Amino acid sequence: MSTWQDLVTAGLIGTERTAVPPAAIPALPTLADAPEDPAAVLLDRAALLTVARRAGRPPEQAEPLPAAEPDPEPAVSPAAGRRLARMLAGEHPDLLTEWLTAAVTRGLRVPAQLLPTLLDRARRVSPADPELRRLAARAGGSRARWLAGLNPDWRFVTAHTVAGNEAWRLGEAGQRRGYLAALRATDPGAARELIAASWDAAGPERVMFLSVLTDNLSLADEPLLEAALDDRAEDVRGWAAYLLASLPGSALGQRMADCARRCLRLERHTQGPRLLVSPPAQPDAAMRRDGITRGPAPGRSQLENRAHILLEVVARTPLSTWTGDFQMTPTQIVAVPSGGWAPVLFAAWSRAAMAQPDSGWMAALIAEALTGRPPGTTAETAALRQLARRADPALGAPGALPDPEPGAPPALYDAIRVLRFRHDMLKELDHDHSAG
Repeated sequence: MSTWQDLVTAGLIGTERTAVPPAAIPALPTLADAPEDPAAVLLDRAALLTVARRAGRPPEQAEPLPAAEPDPEPAVSPAAGRRLARMLAGEHPDLLTEWLTAAVTRGLRVPAQLLPTLLDRARRVSPADPELRRLAARAGGSRARWLAGLNPDWRFVTAHTVAGNEAWRLGEAGQRRGYLAALRATDPGAARELIAASWDAAGPERVMFLSVLTDNLSLADEPLLEAALDDRAEDVRGWAAYLLASLPGSALGQRMADCARRCLRLERHTQGPRLLVSPPAQPDAAMRRDGITRGPAPGRSQLENRAHILLEVVARTPLSTWTGDFQMTPTQIVAVPSGGWAPVLFAAWSRAAMAQPDSGWMAALIAEALTGRPPGTTAETAALRQLARRADPALGAPGALPDPEPGAPPALYDAIRVLRFRHDMLKELDHDHSAG
């Protein structure tokens, strides 16, 4: 039986020098009016195999297909579908999960013609990271479940639609996460109680538990997260610290604010304000419990240790600390000179703005990067890229943002392209939702 690669190889070599591969679908060796030209036969068989691949049907099975159930959810508009196709083709692929999340929350589904490509993309992700698979299953609707019944490679779709308590008790990791995430969306308290009751026996699943808490995070989750700070697993402690830093009013946020004030203070002079930075060389025991460590790099200098500690502390500090203490806007604060610490503060404030999240700080940091000193470190560049992917549409039309200064690093241009792409992406889905 021919595979797609067999047909491609025969086409590249030429049918005058190699035989046309046998039909992939025995019951349909050629189209109705079979041509004598081997090249035409090759194209016929490629066309049949293409249809089989798009339908998700293994080529050796040619019996009539069962009908797909009608899907009550409206498909996205042609414009949103074209943007999804661009992401599936490799343009800003890291926004794919966000596109699917936005479509699902707006009650929209993926166009049928894009489902095979989307399901293939989801199939290739690691089962240990099931979010894309779960979203693809939900955004694909009944047509995705129909396709999963035809192609064993897409059976993960049905795995993510197992209903009820059975998924939690008997399901795989992806099914258990899907059940817990659905419960969290409808009853956050019940999900939290289920996590607490299962915590001792969960082992490696504790990280998954904490990742689900990201949605609908509230102060009611704080006792569970504070207890997780004492877990033996470093990744569990890291997740707990990240979530607590994202939680307005958390005790960890206040502890970080107290620590940050000792590291960073504002001095006002006649020439203008200036930030004085003096982070410690080593974290104390309390800081280590809150996730502040020296980092894994061996042989790090004292200055690098201090920069790392400053980055971690400021990234976990509520941004209202600075606007309240300094009595300045985010735009004014990020423009205050800080000597050689500016790259560290830019990266730290960026992480804080994304974690909390705060569109005012995001806007100030992006504008500072575009019109002020261009990012000069890898950490800054990475922070800017992440800002562009996370910046809230409330920033306004990205087309109104200024272009980077001449000679700016390519990352700045990339960030603006991402920001504009993302803005248009969400605008299209919002339009489809309101139109529906």
